[in-house]
Amino acid sequence: MKVPNQPWVEKYRPKTIEDIAHQEEVVHTLRKAIQDKHMPHLLLHGPPGTGKTSTALAVGRELFGPELFRTRVLELNASDERGINVVRDKIKSFAATAVGEHTSAGRDVPRFKLLILDEADCMTKDAQNALRRTMEAYSKVTRFCFICNYVSRIIEPIASRCMKFRFRPLQLDGLERRIREICGMEGVEVSDGAMRTLDMVAGGDMRKAVTTLQSAVRLKGTPVESATLLDVGGVVPTDIVMGLLGRCREAGFSGVGEAVEAIMSNGYATQQVLLQLQRAVVADTALRDVQKAQICETMAIADKCLADGADEFLQLMNVSSAMQATITGGN
Repeated sequence: MKVPNQPWVEKYRPKTIEDIAHQEEVVHTLRKAIQDKHMPHLLLHGPPGTGKTSTALAVGRELFGPELFRTRVLELNASDERGINVVRDKIKSFAATAVGEHTSAGRDVPRFKLLILDEADCMTKDAQNALRRTMEAYSKVTRFCFICNYVSRIIEPIASRCMKFRFRPLQLDGLERRIREICGMEGVEVSDGAMRTLDMVAGGDMRKAVTTLQSAVRLKGTPVESATLLDVGGVVPTDIVMGLLGRCREAGFSGVGEAVEAIMSNGYATQQVLLQLQRAVVADTALRDVQKAQICETMAIADKCLADGADEFLQLMNVSSAMQATITGGN
């Protein structure tokens, strides 16, 4: 059924594992497992927007077909449902239910179910330990698929029971191929320069690339221009970032304070400023490696503080003052 005004990120979500872009090793291995109907527990990890959830859902569709997908596949977002009670009640009750022999679209389907736990790295350690025991008890009738951004947050007893797949950030060629397909179906024109800008804004995140593209089309139509993509993508203009870096080379803190206040008054996100500032620092040939390392460490601490809810203005001021002291030698 066609849904009007449907977000493109859902409209063009991959339906089969062959549609997953830029993850050839993952696709090849899973295709072989689906053909043999010997699916192990899975652990899909990598940056956001690289196709982890789409891959898990596509595996479920290809294993069970459209008729049995709803009854054989349970998807839970572990960031919302991550306590031990969910494991004891909802997950255990689904995992413990046996299934019989069935066919879908004229073919036999495996005699197990698929439980998909999205953002599993948000689960508490107690919940993960309880889940390990559930996996041991019901592995014959249920396969578990864990999806996470940080595999280090998954306890080793669970990780060791799963086949691990790392999803890589999308490179320009893989992203461009998929974006060109979407543009062809939507009648949108994107130049090579705008495509490179979209790749820079997305940072390897296909979901962000598609959402940014649709926002740019809604804002100013086609052809899509680089300036429009930068606007809707929340990217800080390069001259502002380089201006802050230039003020940090000067003696005296007043210039740095003015630059930070100007950035905040324009409403730019501090985490985006730090991301672009980090790229500028790493590419700066005038700085020594040890200076770059010290500045990046300060940025990493500030980024963690921002993720924990710290004040954006104070964190940017802290990074800027530390960066100035590092570059000028404290003078």
